Amino acid sequence: MRTLFNLTGMNPVGYFFWALLVGAFVVEGWAFLDAIRHPAGSFTAAGKQTKPLWLIILGVAFVIGIAGAFNQLTIISILPIVAFVAAAIYLADVRPKLRDSKGGSARQGPYGPW
Repeated sequence: MRTLFNLTGMNPVGYFFWALLVGAFVVEGWAFLDAIRHPAGSFTAAGKQTKPLWLIILGVAFVIGIAGAFNQLTIISILPIVAFVAAAIYLADVRPKLRDSKGGSARQGPYGPW
């Protein structure tokens, strides 16, 4: 009988990779929720892909992250890696541009942002 959390009988390496999958799931969830939070106009103002496209990409990554975190995917599978890379690209490239396209940050000094 397969349970939702099939962690019995795992060795320390298995626990390590499961912890990586859970961490990737958290990052994917953070990226998806952040993409929902931004208005659609800021994506085009930042010169990035549209909001619906990013929501599809990050939504699929989030679902893959759920499957990986609940041990429904094998550790060797490439899908959790691709899902994490998509979320990392959003957080490292798109998210900073979205924050900058809002007309400046809250931390403005007399000569610009600090």
